[in-house]
Amino acid sequence: MNREATIAPGSVQKDWWKKSAEGVPHLVTETPGPISKRMHANAAKYMKGLSSQVKLFPVCFDEGYGITLTDVDGNKYLDFSSGIYVTSLGHCHPKISEAIAYWAKKLMNAHDFTTPVKEKLLEKMADVLPGNLNAIQLYSDGSSAVEAAIRAARAITGKHEFISGFRDFHGKSMAAVSCAQMIRGDVHSYGPTRAPGFYMVPRPDPYRPLWTKADGTIDTDKYIEFYEQFITESTVGNLAAFVLEPAQGWAGSIFPPDDFFPKLRKLCDKLKVLLFDDEVLAGMGRTGEWLTMNHWNVQPDIVTLGKSFGNGFPVTAMVLKEEYGEALESISASSSYGGNPMACAAALASIEVIEEEDLLENVRIVGASIMKRLERMKAEHPIIGDVKGKGFLLGVELVKDKTTKEPFSQAGTLVYQKAFKKGLAWIPAGHILRMSPPLIMDEAHAMKGLDMIEDAITEVEKEFGYL
Repeated sequence: MNREATIAPGSVQKDWWKKSAEGVPHLVTETPGPISKRMHANAAKYMKGLSSQVKLFPVCFDEGYGITLTDVDGNKYLDFSSGIYVTSLGHCHPKISEAIAYWAKKLMNAHDFTTPVKEKLLEKMADVLPGNLNAIQLYSDGSSAVEAAIRAARAITGKHEFISGFRDFHGKSMAAVSCAQMIRGDVHSYGPTRAPGFYMVPRPDPYRPLWTKADGTIDTDKYIEFYEQFITESTVGNLAAFVLEPAQGWAGSIFPPDDFFPKLRKLCDKLKVLLFDDEVLAGMGRTGEWLTMNHWNVQPDIVTLGKSFGNGFPVTAMVLKEEYGEALESISASSSYGGNPMACAAALASIEVIEEEDLLENVRIVGASIMKRLERMKAEHPIIGDVKGKGFLLGVELVKDKTTKEPFSQAGTLVYQKAFKKGLAWIPAGHILRMSPPLIMDEAHAMKGLDMIEDAITEVEKEFGYL
């Protein structure tokens, strides 16, 4: 038997999902429907600490295929969230599902031993990632990959301090959460304290700049100057790495100016500090590049991958530049579930799907059309203060007044709920509406999703007296 044929099934027709998306959204009951409400109420007796998206719209999903989700009441929704940035190649992509099923029946786990599918995945990752990012460890969740990256940074540099950005998100374990905002909403939902040696600094938000030039535009030089001063004055001289999302996901799809990361790369080189690029949310095609950092031609020293990496299957990775690979010999790659054959099959098939279906190009083209539509909506709607995004990582910021830029969280909640009731499955983020459609989505369905969002915004504007 040909060994290559045992690794994963062959290609799938590019438009495999389109027939299932005909007529979406299709609603047969009120939403959430009666069965959803009953099942959620029963589950909530036991499941505590539910996310805001579930609390605000307690629907129970039963099936997903391509760009659609179907609930237990038979209502069919257009998916504008990819699960939560996860099922980026469509729910139950046939090639990926078949690859997982093959190894589920052949070899489910071999600890950290090499398997044929792991070998193939590692080769493929080294091929698609930029530069010499080819020293790899595999894990089963984003937090674990981030923790591994922090351990690796310490092993490479012999230093222990880290700087991250305001409103970044890097995970929920101790070191990962120490790189992030602790308070979400009005609770210490990710811990009441930060581990020693972890610091946070402001990062550039073009819509809400901390430092500006004479013409009012954001001044990225001032941010870099502040970082250098902060390192001198506030750390103890043991800074191992800057830890940053290339674009902030939880914070609302916020992208820095194009000159920011090239300048930060120069500062890191000057100070001999590693640049740790957390691409768990933004990477693997979501912005039209394998890595979002590719948009700025910046080579990070450390990268973490997740979410889209396995299209919903729990598989993540931590990757270093080749010259730092030797340091990983002191950082065990052993993981109970990381790199198991099913996980490797999911990740390998996902990369192959992106290539075979030319999804990076689709994201660039459709994403550009979405941004044009969002810019038009911004001009026409009094509560839209800003629109932001690249590819399929997008956000709409709602404000009470375009001059004061006061956040309008109440409107954000209502728009989220109203659009969901119309048949749009997506993610709330306070006053910023987050959108992360599957990378397979075409322009027609993307515009249908935006129609539902715009209708919801119009209804909210009328309720608050703007129209």
